[in-house]
Amino acid sequence: MFICICNAIREKDIRATARCHAGKAEDIYGRMGFKPQCRQCLDDADEVIAEERATAFA
Repeated sequence: MFICICNAIREKDIRATARCHAGKAEDIYGRMGFKPQCRQCLDDADEVIAEERATAFA
């Protein structure tokens, strides 16, 4: 599933990057070489990141 349409960032890519790097959505996007454009996806991306980290450390 796409989280960020502007940059074509998929949920699986955000999860994989969040496992290895700290920060919120903007930081994770930067690690993947992207910048938020319309910014409508940041809340959803932050939710996915938090979920992934909670699962990884459980």
